[in-house]
Amino acid sequence: MSKVAVVYWSGTGNTAAMADAVAKGATNAGAEVTCADTSTFDSSKLSEYSGVALGCPAMGAEQLDDAEFEPFYESIKGSLGGKKVGLFGSYGWGDGEWMRTWQADARDSGLSLVMDGVIAHEAPDDTAVAECESLGAALV
Repeated sequence: MSKVAVVYWSGTGNTAAMADAVAKGATNAGAEVTCADTSTFDSSKLSEYSGVALGCPAMGAEQLDDAEFEPFYESIKGSLGGKKVGLFGSYGWGDGEWMRTWQADARDSGLSLVMDGVIAHEAPDDTAVAECESLGAALV
């Protein structure tokens, strides 16, 4: 059985709701799933997972949260080679530039993204939830 980690940071709960949908998609596809925010995820166990979904909303000038999420991402990025990786997050303004920048960084770092990052404007609607579930299934 494949193991998938869904790790996120959420300020308003929108990205947390997306994380739940990603986890549901991976579970429905047969994976054993760990869903946790960055402050509680044990990154020392990252080697146990074949798939990793990372979630962070757009912050400031369309960037990753630099207080908690970005330092976490930078600390694990080198351990994600050879794993299936997916990105997701919500935004309240702009056009999703932070996700395009994040995807480019992930690809430039040699990560294997299973699909384009899933974004939701504010709270995820039915379409975004379905995309999150597809992302979860793609990680299995």
